[in-house]
Amino acid sequence: MGLYGTVPLLLAHKPEQTTGIFWLNASETLVELSTKPAFIETATDMTKKRAVPQTDVRWMSEGGIIDVFLLLGPSPFDVFRQYTQLTGTQSLPPLFSLGYNQCRWNYEDEEDVKAVDTGFDDHDIPYDVIWLDIEHTEGKRYFTWDKEKFPSPKKMQESLRSKKRKLVVISDPHIKTDPEYPLYSQAKKRGYFVKNRQGKDFVGICWPGSSCYLDFTNPEVRQWYSAQFTYSTYKGSSDILFVWNDMNEPSVFKGPELTMPKDTIHCGGWEHRDLHNLYGFYQQMATAEGLIQRSGGTERPFVLTRSFFAGSQRYGAIWTGDNKAEWGYLKISIPMLLSISIAGISFCGADVGGFIGNPDPELLVRWYQAGAYQPFFRGHATMDSKRREPWLFGADNTRIIREAIRERYALLPYWYLLFYQAHVSAEPVMR
Repeated sequence: MGLYGTVPLLLAHKPEQTTGIFWLNASETLVELSTKPAFIETATDMTKKRAVPQTDVRWMSEGGIIDVFLLLGPSPFDVFRQYTQLTGTQSLPPLFSLGYNQCRWNYEDEEDVKAVDTGFDDHDIPYDVIWLDIEHTEGKRYFTWDKEKFPSPKKMQESLRSKKRKLVVISDPHIKTDPEYPLYSQAKKRGYFVKNRQGKDFVGICWPGSSCYLDFTNPEVRQWYSAQFTYSTYKGSSDILFVWNDMNEPSVFKGPELTMPKDTIHCGGWEHRDLHNLYGFYQQMATAEGLIQRSGGTERPFVLTRSFFAGSQRYGAIWTGDNKAEWGYLKISIPMLLSISIAGISFCGADVGGFIGNPDPELLVRWYQAGAYQPFFRGHATMDSKRREPWLFGADNTRIIREAIRERYALLPYWYLLFYQAHVSAEPVMR
């Protein structure tokens, strides 16, 4: 059971051959690799043997069926294409999402958003998207706005629109158990929540406190959830508002392994143990479809998800989750993103600066320089960290960060071309 997401794909490579194994199973899976010497006869002397390394792999899943696809290559790009014939290619993202994204848990209110937005202009730093975390809502009720902190969300969005900028807001899968909250009352009335073993709505603890979890494995629930993004339903939203699905593994505070019990029940009687790694996949699917429907099918959606599975590339972007403001996390972000990329999900990134903690100026600068060359480019920080907008670390560091972000924008046409190639021919963007 992956912490955030999993793609059960194994690649084997040598100079003349690349092959792959795709183990299509969404339950908890252990992959065991072992290497030992194998002895083969030499070509010149049949009585002599030489040792060569032999690698064995064992796949062990808790539930589900054995559904295995062998990808014969022979080249790496052949394997990438064969895999995406099964799971789909990377969706072509809207151009704005390839620019720089500025996020924090949380920008406090409309004045804070305005000040940060103006700060980028004052310091001549380009950016495309500002993000709002859970505190923008009315008591962690998604699809709502805090009436005191964000009393005029449309006016705020119009100000961003005037500068050709966008807004991303968070929408998690847990729904506050409040009979006065329309999203909860409608879902409960229709039986749209995941059930416990007794057939009652499963109740867990997350950001709002007591919460129920939408059963995104049910097509009817996904269709209903997609409809929540219409302008008439999502009051205060506009066509420059896009979505971030977080905590969708799903995260359950005080739950076993911080997620749902394995014996909770989904649509069709399936236990959670059988499809844990599909839960977030289906929420992102429903969100992306909602944004497409909102535009009448004329605009491409942007949806960032924390949880993912094989095929998530069809619906948007992912990131590596809660990293720390430490050099080791900057270093590990590169092989992590390369691994995710060859597993079909090209639109991926790591939070610049580290989500948790306070980076020193050199670490922050170096992270911007690295992040500018990674597919998804977002600065993000937890509420317990110090403010770290790019201009808060002295004139010299501001200049270097500005140059790094400008380099990203100078290469934006090339980034777009790379994503087009990923979309049509499954070539990874980051290699």
